[in-house]
Amino acid sequence: MNLAWQQGIVEIAREAGDAIMTFYRQGSTQTWTKKDDSPLTQADLAAHDVIMAGLKKLTPDIPVLSEESTAIAWQTRQQWQQYWLVDPLDGTKEFIKQNGEFTVNIALIVDHQPVMAVVFAPDLEKLYFANIEQGTWFIQGNNSAEKLDVADFKPTLPVRVVGSRSHPSEEMAGFNQQFEQVEVVPTGSSLKLCLVAQGLADIYPRLGPTMEWDTAAGQCIAQCAGAKVVQLDSNPLGYNTKQSLLNSYFVVSHPLLQWHD
Repeated sequence: MNLAWQQGIVEIAREAGDAIMTFYRQGSTQTWTKKDDSPLTQADLAAHDVIMAGLKKLTPDIPVLSEESTAIAWQTRQQWQQYWLVDPLDGTKEFIKQNGEFTVNIALIVDHQPVMAVVFAPDLEKLYFANIEQGTWFIQGNNSAEKLDVADFKPTLPVRVVGSRSHPSEEMAGFNQQFEQVEVVPTGSSLKLCLVAQGLADIYPRLGPTMEWDTAAGQCIAQCAGAKVVQLDSNPLGYNTKQSLLNSYFVVSHPLLQWHD
């Protein structure tokens, strides 16, 4: 793994964030509805273009799978040993709501697992980056990078459970009943996984549909900080293992927190 790529994808994510913020500051942007009824904005497309150009320059021989360019045949994808997995604007609904909880996600997948990533929330000026050799780091604004390690925190009561701001569910409410006391931390986009990495939450159960580009970067951030990321059957959450890009339900948690589905 080329560690110089880490700084490269951080710079690309920041450039994509700048492109997004150009539209965000306008307070409105042209929006379309995709086939799955999810929204698509001009900001998504602008960030996609920035990232695709940046990655082509950084690693011209490594393929890229982006949410906005998914028409790559399974027959082609299944040959990939490594590739970039990108969500140019994760949390489009949060972008439209103007609450700031949207991110740029870029992850390097090697042998079906994320090994390097960046998650950037441009409006909140929060940047997370990680790789399996150097761990997870966080930068707030112009401050120095701070290393994140979940071992620095221990779960206490109430258990802090990350919930989706846009996708509340009965399944989530049922899951939370196993804990004596619960504090729900509503958050949008891949920031949900990052909160566990940062010690600001103890567990994030995702009991609803997500796509692989939604989770890869956040999973890398969480795992490299020492958090557990598993499907409900306790198997790892893997990538590019099947034709469908839909994830199974999964849980991100502090390794000392006991839970059951």
